[in-house]
Amino acid sequence: MNRWNNRFQNEKYVYGTHPNVFLEEVQKKLQLSGDALAIAEGEGRNAVFLAEQGMKVTAWDYAESGLEKTKKLAASRGTVVQTELVDLNEAQWERDRWDEVVCIFGHFPTKLRQKTLRNIKEAVKPEGYFVTEVYSLYQIPYKSGGLQDIDLLYAPEEFLEVFSDWRIIHFFMGEVVRHEGEMHNGLSHVIQIVAQKPESKHSEKN
Repeated sequence: MNRWNNRFQNEKYVYGTHPNVFLEEVQKKLQLSGDALAIAEGEGRNAVFLAEQGMKVTAWDYAESGLEKTKKLAASRGTVVQTELVDLNEAQWERDRWDEVVCIFGHFPTKLRQKTLRNIKEAVKPEGYFVTEVYSLYQIPYKSGGLQDIDLLYAPEEFLEVFSDWRIIHFFMGEVVRHEGEMHNGLSHVIQIVAQKPESKHSEKN
C-alpha cells in the first residue's frame, strides 16, 4: 500500500473539502466547461468543485482510499465524479481528449513530471486549457506544505518550455497564503499557470 493510500485512509479530509482558491478564481474568470481531467486528485475536493460547475469530470489518482473519498464527497454534494486508479508512470493518455486538465499540488519526480507535462500538452483539445497551482522549488524553507524534496518541486521554465507555443493566460510565481485542511497552511511559494492550446491547423483552414 503506497503512503498516499495510507494517508487518505481516515474519515478526515486531510486537504479539506473546499476547492483550491486559485482554481476557484480561474473558474470565475473563464467559466470552464466540458470534459475535465483532474490528475493526482487525492481526495477529490477540486474534481467535485468542477463537477458542481456542470463539467463532466474524471479524477485520476493512485490511492484507492482517496478515490473512495472523492466519490463520497461528490455524492454528498449531489454530483458525480468518474474516478480511475491511475499510476502516472503507466497512464494511457489520449490525444485531444480533454477540454481541461487540472493539476493542483500534484508533485512527481523530475522525469515523471516532465513526461506528464508533455502528455498533458497532447491530451488537451484545441482551445482547451491546462490549469495548475503547485509548489515551486523555493517552497522548502516555508515549511507550510509539500514534500521536503527538491526533486519533487517545480521550476518555472518547465512550464514555459513545454507550453511555449500555447496562449499563456496567467503565469505567476511567488508567495501566496493557503489554508487547505491540515496539510497546506500558511505562506507558501507557488507557481500558477493557465495555458490555452491553440486552434488546430485544420480548424484554421475552415
